[in-house]
Amino acid sequence: SSSSPSSPIALATLAVLLAAVCLLHAGGGAAAEELCVDYYDDTCPGAYKIVQRVLVQAQRSDPRIFASLMRLHFHDCFVQGCDASLLLDTFDGMETEKDATPNKGSARGYNVVDAAKAALEAACPGVVSCADILAIAAEISVELSGGPGWGVLLGRLDGFTSNFQEAGNLPGPFDGLPLLKQKFVNLGLDNTDLVALSGKQTSRAHK
Repeated sequence: SSSSPSSPIALATLAVLLAAVCLLHAGGGAAAEELCVDYYDDTCPGAYKIVQRVLVQAQRSDPRIFASLMRLHFHDCFVQGCDASLLLDTFDGMETEKDATPNKGSARGYNVVDAAKAALEAACPGVVSCADILAIAAEISVELSGGPGWGVLLGRLDGFTSNFQEAGNLPGPFDGLPLLKQKFVNLGLDNTDLVALSGKQTSRAHK
């Protein structure tokens, strides 16, 4: 039988896919081979626990925040790599990924990412990138939702450009199957990935 997006099987699949997307699209000028799980062990050893505390607190008032953060990370990685470019605000009238139809008015969790960044800045100023915060938050969200944890590869640099046009190519709930397949192929993913990630995309994550 099929599993819902929040079932253990679906979450396990999603965990693997999110990790794979991170590897395929390291982003931010960091090659996949340069990423490592212990990147902040010396410079900010409490980074993971700090983000975890922020997420646990946020979930108390917003039960859907974990799903929203998973979606936020996927949407960031889908466009020019996992570089936190989705977090950039409009500047000088130039539209950003936030303004693209798949994100505008539906992407949630920015405030939680901001809170995690503020907590990390208080503990380790200028050390942890926003791109890595998104990656850590996605892993913690899967784990706290009942899915498996994995060693998050860290060391991404934040991007300084946002691609509004490419963000318009994110998988949408009204895309036909051939179009969805092509979008996933372009990202280096296959039909199995399409089913798992689209299931999360069309869940309550973006309500």
